[in-house]
Amino acid sequence: MSHTVTGQTPGQPAGSDHKRGIFGRIWLFIRQVVGELKKVVAPSRRELVNFVLVVLAFVAFMMVLISLLDLGFGQVAIWLFGNGDQAQ
Repeated sequence: MSHTVTGQTPGQPAGSDHKRGIFGRIWLFIRQVVGELKKVVAPSRRELVNFVLVVLAFVAFMMVLISLLDLGFGQVAIWLFGNGDQAQ
């Protein structure tokens, strides 16, 4: 159940200042959750495969990008600070 412009839920009288108790609020929340879940549409098999491939491609791209940045920053750190070998 969505709120109207006045902020009242559709089942509540417009002039009512009645506050719901804890159980009334919980019950209202459960009814709203069920109402929203009824609107959910499951993706088709083709859409699901497409979504999985897009996510896997994005994760692979991010792995490569972060690995290259890590190697690059590591090389810069070695160039700036040396590799820890000190002459004794």
